[in-house]
Amino acid sequence: MEEAHTMPDTPAPPGPLTQVAPPTPPVPLAALMARDDLALRQLAGPAGPDVVIQWAHASEMADPYPYLLGGELLLTAGVHIPRDAPAGYFDDYVARIVAAGGAALGFGVAPLHDTVPPALTAACDARGLPLLEVPPRTTFAKVARAVWQLVAQSRTAELRRVTEAQQSLAAAASRPDPVPSVLRQLAQRLTGLAVLYGPDGTRIAAAGREPAQEVGTALAGLAAVVRPGPGGRTGPGGRTGAGAAPGPGAGAGGPYAPSSAADTVAGSHLAAYALGAGQGFVLGVASPRREPGDHTIASVAAVLLSLLTGEHQSGTSAARSAALVRMLLGASAEDVAALLGQGPWTVVHARPEHRPADAVAASALGAALGSALVDLTEGSGTVRVLLPAEREAVRQPGWTLGVSAAVQPREWPAADTQAARALARARATRAPLVRHGDRPGLGDLVPAKEAAAHARAVLAPLAAHPALTETLRAWLSLHGSWDRTAVALAVHRNTVRQRIARCAALLAADLDDPDVRMELWFALRHGG
Repeated sequence: MEEAHTMPDTPAPPGPLTQVAPPTPPVPLAALMARDDLALRQLAGPAGPDVVIQWAHASEMADPYPYLLGGELLLTAGVHIPRDAPAGYFDDYVARIVAAGGAALGFGVAPLHDTVPPALTAACDARGLPLLEVPPRTTFAKVARAVWQLVAQSRTAELRRVTEAQQSLAAAASRPDPVPSVLRQLAQRLTGLAVLYGPDGTRIAAAGREPAQEVGTALAGLAAVVRPGPGGRTGPGGRTGAGAAPGPGAGAGGPYAPSSAADTVAGSHLAAYALGAGQGFVLGVASPRREPGDHTIASVAAVLLSLLTGEHQSGTSAARSAALVRMLLGASAEDVAALLGQGPWTVVHARPEHRPADAVAASALGAALGSALVDLTEGSGTVRVLLPAEREAVRQPGWTLGVSAAVQPREWPAADTQAARALARARATRAPLVRHGDRPGLGDLVPAKEAAAHARAVLAPLAAHPALTETLRAWLSLHGSWDRTAVALAVHRNTVRQRIARCAALLAADLDDPDVRMELWFALRHGG
């Protein structure tokens, strides 16, 4: 049997630029040694601030390799050591720990061993593995708890640093000179150099401490790797130097999802981020050290710079402003649509699943869908997005979406209604996305004018009661479900019952009759 002391919510040891959220930082082994209540003593191996651990794990297996993830302080009482074990046994044991990425070994003195075996000390010295003596009064559980406490403290400090950096970067992006301000703030937070490269590879702006020429050249080369287009490439194939590695966004979709790569040159840690929207801008960063949260901080800066450079390069902001001015001055939607892009269009209505919508969330949703034409409806919490039909709306984690049919600009108001009803149905059925059904049916065999006239006549008793009409529509679309209709309309189920009863009375109709329901649904589709 073995007793595990892995830390909660602590991922496996990360490689360079492999985490989107800041990973749990390792803690110096010296911090654990400094705990007087543990009374640990180091007998072998390197010491100093560069020796770090990420968690603790107790095992009495003769070969602990299959049970280690890397970064552990492995704790053992020597149960696995054979009597009269040869020196080669300890060499093999330590070699397997080192091969698995173990960070240090803690040996518990008593009840099996009065002292740490000298051959184990020699093997740890030879392999460069720190060896700690755990005294009899210190339990492994106590050591593991101390490691967890240090990891939690380190995690909290790193999260605080990342949060403060994110806030300062967002504030910098709102200044009159946003691009230089973001670069200055990023360079300050990472204690290094931040450079914005243009599509042709030239420096557009830079801030921070200039590194050696060798480092600057390597950073420009790394930027060329992630830059999209003939001169560079993104994705797992991108490499420059022995240490280059693609980041998590490499090859990812979305107009503002930066791809990244990392390298180490002359003691400087380098990273490059291809900014979104496919314009060829790249953010380069060089710093003397790499902390666990640095990639998260740089990624925030990359997203902000993607938004800033995308607006500047594409001119979409000016086109949208021109379209708005023309509509305010009397132009029709058809006249200004060409400024926004080629049609047809779909309208998307969306609501977050677990939180109120705000301007930041709405902008992020628009970026994920691939459109900057976003509106947050005050009060209702609904986000509306006008999306070119060529960009298909897909599910978005944490959101519920309703999508209209593809329409021309003159039909935008109708599409807006379709999307609203699709969203209501999605929320009622707990579906992440519902599209408006636009396939032809039997109702299309009736001329539109005649269908509309018939609908107005059937629904005339409800004409003065729009809330009743919409309740009837939702109730019929959800197969007469009181609960789902209540969810769709955000009212109490008793309110739904009362409204449907009122509809039945005004229409003088038996709503339990399927023929009546069919006729009413036809009327609602064509005239409601």
